[in-house]
Amino acid sequence: MNNPPSVFFANSAILSNRVIAHAIIRLVTTLTQQCQQLHHRHWRALLLALSLCSLQPLSALAASQTAPTTAANEQGTATQLKPISLMLDWFINPNHGPIIIAQQLGLFAKQGLKVNISEPADPSVPDKLVAAGKVDLAVSYPNTLIEAAAQHLPLQQVGTLISTPLNALIVLDKSNITSLSQLAGKTIGVSISGNEQASIDTMLQSAGVTPGSVKTVNVGWALSAALASGRVDAIWGGQRNFELNQLRLEGYPAHAFYPEEHGIPPFSELIFVGKKPGLPASVIASFNRALEQATVFIINHPEKAWQLFQSYAPDTLNTELNHKAWQDTLSHFARRPGAVSLARYNDYARFMAKHGIISQVPAAHDYILQEQ
Repeated sequence: MNNPPSVFFANSAILSNRVIAHAIIRLVTTLTQQCQQLHHRHWRALLLALSLCSLQPLSALAASQTAPTTAANEQGTATQLKPISLMLDWFINPNHGPIIIAQQLGLFAKQGLKVNISEPADPSVPDKLVAAGKVDLAVSYPNTLIEAAAQHLPLQQVGTLISTPLNALIVLDKSNITSLSQLAGKTIGVSISGNEQASIDTMLQSAGVTPGSVKTVNVGWALSAALASGRVDAIWGGQRNFELNQLRLEGYPAHAFYPEEHGIPPFSELIFVGKKPGLPASVIASFNRALEQATVFIINHPEKAWQLFQSYAPDTLNTELNHKAWQDTLSHFARRPGAVSLARYNDYARFMAKHGIISQVPAAHDYILQEQ
C-alpha cells in the first residue's frame, strides 16, 4: 500500500488540466524569483502538477485555460458599477466558494460592484500588490497580516472568508495514533511557512509531550506523499477539508488533531485585506453584504450551490476531491464576513510574539476595519 510519492501522485486523478497548466506556468515564472516565500499549500500544488506534467503537452495544457463567464459580466455595464479588483491567494478552489457564488448569482452587481477576480502568478505577491495600490483587495492569512502590521505596512483586514482554522496535524488511521501523547518519539513532516514549529510545540506540550522528543523533518511540500509512504508518522500543515479527503481517495484513510483544541488561539484561515487607507467603508460594506448573501445561499442550498460553483470553471473545479472538500468547507465559511473580534486577533498576535515570530504586538484596532 505504501507507494513512493511519485507513484502516489501519478495515480491521482485529482488535478485537472487547467490546474496543471496554471501550476506549470507559475512554476516557471516563480521558482527562480521568490522560491523561499511561497506558501506551503501552493508548493504542494506545484509538486502535484510536476508529477503529472509529463502526461500532458504544455501547449495543450496552456490552451485549456479559458476565461469563465460570470453573471456579473452579464449584468449592467462597467460605467454603472464600481469596479473592484480582487486577487485570490491561489487558483480557485472550494475555499473561495462565497466569492464565486456571489459572482455567479450577480450579488456583487446588485450591490453596485463589478468585482474582477484574478489568480496570482506568484502567490507571495497579493498582499504586496494591495499595499502598493495595484490591487484593491486580496485573499490573505491573519498571520501574514499581523506580520505586515508589525512592520507598519499599510494593510488592513476588511472581511473574513473562512472564519475557523483549516490546518491540522494529520496521521494515518493505520498508525493507531489516537492521542497527541502517542507522538513522543515519532517524526512529523513539515513544510516551511514560518510558524509551524511554534504550533507543533504548543500542541505537543498540551498533551504533556516534550517537543524535543519529537523529530520534525522538512518534507518539502509533498506532505501527503510523505505520510502515505511512511516516511513520517504525522504531518503538520495539511488542510482538514482537502488533505484528509485526498488521502482517503488515494486509499490512505486518516484523521486529524485540531490546533484550536490543543492550545493554539482560534484564528480565521482566510481573510480579505485592503490598503489603509483604501476603498471607502461603504464599498467594503457592500462587498461584504454580497458575500454574506452568497454564504446564506450556500448554507441553505449546498448542492445547488456546488453545481453553480463548479460551473464557473468545470474543467478545473468539477472533481470528486473538490466536491468532498466543498462539503467539508461549508461549516467554515464566515456567516458575517464584515464582523470581527479584535480580541481574537490580539490573542493570536501575542501567540506569535511569544514564539518570536514577531518582535512586537500590533494593536488590532490599527489594522482591522470594523464593520459599519
